Amino acid sequence: MSSPQFPTRLADLTLNDSTHNPSLYASLRSIRKSALSIPNRLSSILDDTRFAKEVSRHYGFPLVANERCGSWYIDPADKVGSAYFKSTDGHHGQWAFSSRRLNLPLLPVLAAHGGAVIVDSTRRGKNLPDAFSKTVPIWVTVINRALFPEASDMHYLQSPPPPDELGMSEISQIEARLDEFTEAFRNLGLDLESLRMELGRPISISWAINGFFSTGQHYQDPKAVERHGSLSSSGPTFRHIVLCSASRRVRGAEISEGGYIQGAGDDSEGWSHGLTAQIFWQYRELLMQCPEEELPALIKALVEQDHSLSSITEVTKVIPTSNINIAGGLPETLEEFDLILSCQGDEKGSTSRLVSLNCRSGKLGSKDLRDKLPRTVEAASKQLAKDPKSQILVTCSTGKDIGIGVALAILCLFYNDQGQLREPSSNVVFDKQLVKQRLAWITCSKADANPSRATLQAVNSFLMQRP
Repeated sequence: MSSPQFPTRLADLTLNDSTHNPSLYASLRSIRKSALSIPNRLSSILDDTRFAKEVSRHYGFPLVANERCGSWYIDPADKVGSAYFKSTDGHHGQWAFSSRRLNLPLLPVLAAHGGAVIVDSTRRGKNLPDAFSKTVPIWVTVINRALFPEASDMHYLQSPPPPDELGMSEISQIEARLDEFTEAFRNLGLDLESLRMELGRPISISWAINGFFSTGQHYQDPKAVERHGSLSSSGPTFRHIVLCSASRRVRGAEISEGGYIQGAGDDSEGWSHGLTAQIFWQYRELLMQCPEEELPALIKALVEQDHSLSSITEVTKVIPTSNINIAGGLPETLEEFDLILSCQGDEKGSTSRLVSLNCRSGKLGSKDLRDKLPRTVEAASKQLAKDPKSQILVTCSTGKDIGIGVALAILCLFYNDQGQLREPSSNVVFDKQLVKQRLAWITCSKADANPSRATLQAVNSFLMQRP
């Protein structure tokens, strides 16, 4: 007897039924999903890692990750630091020098090693991320102008190589904004002379692009070569940044690349099942040997294990103050702190020494911050009035966002430009410029501090409403 599912008459035939005749789109989507599998991504990352290491050996410079993507392409044993150059600051018409991402911890790395290879990648369709074609060149130009005003021949925008060179119109539009960017950096109130002495020399850029780079050659902006010679012959004239685009460009579909995925480490939240670059490198052999169907379960187990074993992130003191500290989570011992402001703790657990704010994570936490800041500020004010030298610790789950907002509000309200406790009678104008200056203290002290726009808006709103 025939199955009731099987058509026995012409009228029963349904040619567009996807269960009998899957669409071409569905088939292609299935093939593409297979090509973009986790094993292919991890294998592609390891392939690109070899290129980044080759560039590092060629120049003799250490590797720095442009977070968050860059850390996937660097063995932690070879990594000396991180940078936070965002492609959005280089998008056409939105060019910016970010006061939230000053990247000044990169300066001592450049001074100590003479240069650094900054690693990032981009997905299919491009050779360079916008961070490397425009954001970093803008940053370098501002640093050169602000710290070395006499080196006028290094005040131009250094441009990437063909076929990724910038058009003359875009270069002109960016250069028209460079004076404004430089002035904004100067107005942050940082000790520029100390930064100048720390860096020592202006910065020059070269690019190393997977698929174009060979150890026998490199690309540097022709203007720099014309004025000062090539990197290999310039000796100690400059600090050198090599922008390494780790992934080779894929021009067709991923299925034509034998499993290779360009920019496999990019936007990892969408494919990693919680796997981080740190966990990947710690367990890469185990992960690469695991059958694909068992990978999600293995990743889940490794992530849970990492969370259970993870320790407190390092407590960071905000310079130039001597008593405001930031961390992620709570340290095992709290004896050295006179007041702890915990953004994620349960308010029921609050004491005179531990103030828990119970802020949620993400944008919801930033929204909570608007309501919790008055209580937080009051606790800090009372403690500092009792003892101006009180050690205050501000914590949140990551130490990068909500807690940064709390520390920022305290710095604006109670500390002068020298990092000393302000006199109660002082007349202070609470404006966005003050917020930018105090945020610069935090980002110079803690390189990975990255408060969201919503968090900064909460702080601005709170401060501007004060009499």
